[in-house]
Amino acid sequence: MGHSKEKSKERKEKRLQEISLLRTIPYSDHQRWWSKETIAVVTGGNRGIGFEISRQLADHGVTVILTSRDASVGVESIKVLQEGGLQDVACHQLDILDNSSINQFSEWLKENYGGLDILVNNAGVNFNFGSDNSVENANLVIETNYYGTKRMIQAMVPLMKPSSPGGRIVNVSSRLGRLNGKRNRLVNEALREQLSDVESLTEEQIDGMVTTFLQQVEDGSWESGGWPPTFTDYSVSKLGVNTYTRFMAKKFSERPDGEKIYINSYCPGWVKTALTGYAGGVSVEDGADTGVWLSLLPDQAISGKFFAERREIKF
Repeated sequence: MGHSKEKSKERKEKRLQEISLLRTIPYSDHQRWWSKETIAVVTGGNRGIGFEISRQLADHGVTVILTSRDASVGVESIKVLQEGGLQDVACHQLDILDNSSINQFSEWLKENYGGLDILVNNAGVNFNFGSDNSVENANLVIETNYYGTKRMIQAMVPLMKPSSPGGRIVNVSSRLGRLNGKRNRLVNEALREQLSDVESLTEEQIDGMVTTFLQQVEDGSWESGGWPPTFTDYSVSKLGVNTYTRFMAKKFSERPDGEKIYINSYCPGWVKTALTGYAGGVSVEDGADTGVWLSLLPDQAISGKFFAERREIKF
C-alpha cells in the first residue's frame, strides 16, 4: 500500500513539473481568441487561488475584475497586481451570499464593461482541517459554495457577451465532491444513480440532495446518510457544484452559435492557502493553473467536464 502511495505521489509531482513547464510556453497568436477587451470576473479574487487566477489571467492580457467581500481588501489586492506591472485590473465589492450585492455588482459591470466573457467562481469556504469533520457550519458552507456559485451563474449568464469563441464559466471545485471517487465517494446508491444520469437530471434534484443533507444535519442523522466521509459538508457542497456544472452544460448546449457558453469545474488540489489552513502541499501557482487554462482554452467546445492538473478526471 505504501509503495503505491509513493508511486502516485511521484506521478503527481512529475505531472506538476510538466505543468510548470507548459505554463512558460506563451500562447501563439492563432490560439489567442482573447484581447484586452475580454473581461474576466474572478470571485474571491483577493487572496489565495482567486488572486493567483486573477494574476495569471491579467498576465495573459485579459482585463480582470476581481471581487471580494471586503471592498478595501480588493483595493489592496489590485494595488499589488498593478505594482507588478499589470494595469488592466479592477476590483468591486461582492458578497455571493447577498442578492442585493450581486445585483449592484451586475449593474456596475454592465454599465462599465458591457458584460463579461469569462466567469471564475472561486469564492468558497471550508471550516474543517486535518481529521476534523464537524457540520456545525454546514448551512454556511452549502449556502456559499453551492448556492452562491449558482446565484453568480444565474446573475452573470444574461451579461455574457455573445462571441464566436463563446463565454466560459470555470467553477473551482474539489475531487472530494465526486460521485465515483475511490475514496470519499457518495455511498447512497440511489442518489448516486440519480445524479449520474445527466440526460434526465434536474436542478430540483441537485437542490434536493443538498436540502436532504442539511435536514439530516439538523436532525442528527447525517452520519448514516451515505454522504462522503471526509469533510462532509464541504464535499457535499462541491458535489452540488460538480453536478450543477454538468446540468448547466447540457442547458447551455442548446444555445445558438455565437451565444455559446462553456462551463467546467476543476480541482486545484490541496493548496497552501487559508482555505486549507495553509496545510496543502500544492503551490498556489499550480492550484490556479488548470482554472486559467480552462478559461483560455482555444476553440473550446469542452463543457460539463471535471478536471485536475489539465486533465479530465472521472466525475
